[in-house]
Amino acid sequence: MRMIGLLGGMSWESTAEYYRLLNRGVAERLGELHSARLLLHSVNFAEVAAMQRAGDWAAAGVLLGEAASALERAGAEAIVLATNTMHQVAPAIEGAIGVPFIHIVDPTGSALAANGVRRAGLLGTRYTMELPFWRDRLAKNFGIELVVPDEADRELVHRVIFDELCRGRIDPASREAYVGVVDRLGSAGADAVIFGCTEIGLLLRPEDVRLPAYDTTVLHAEAAVQFALSSRGQSC
Repeated sequence: MRMIGLLGGMSWESTAEYYRLLNRGVAERLGELHSARLLLHSVNFAEVAAMQRAGDWAAAGVLLGEAASALERAGAEAIVLATNTMHQVAPAIEGAIGVPFIHIVDPTGSALAANGVRRAGLLGTRYTMELPFWRDRLAKNFGIELVVPDEADRELVHRVIFDELCRGRIDPASREAYVGVVDRLGSAGADAVIFGCTEIGLLLRPEDVRLPAYDTTVLHAEAAVQFALSSRGQSC
């Protein structure tokens, strides 16, 4: 089994979910008492969030690149960044390491394409919904168009993530509000919805919404398990 380097803490609430999913995924495939071989570097999210607000993505890239490099030096054979938003600095992380970087867009794009989705709604932080890194990679690699909520709904989705989910608060009223956002994405032409923040699955389940839902946390963790259990020289 290959060693996974998990770069988390953004927030630790979803990083804990990654830890659960990675270990459960290995146990389901190998049985008995098997669990994942992994290393975790958890950053202080307050520092990263300040960089996000300031738009200082270069500093964030340096910070996470150094953390990923430390994981590689400690024995990680691939890096999993347990957050959608910070994939904005994926190129800086990839440039700092010599092992594979399992990009969160790719397993989601593969799942969408396999099911014939051509236009998908995206829920996430304001940064994820408004910056081009998700949209461009999904379009280039999978030919899938993104639909994002309108300004008011983007503000709602972002606020719930930072003020509630990253702090461990699960509010049924926010779940209902998110269901409404998904309904409006469907009315805007989305064929499916992407839970494009690693905390959203803590609040909202696929069965809660009318559109087919793709949880990036689950799909990303599955890709990491596949990599960990694959033979060296094979891609994930």
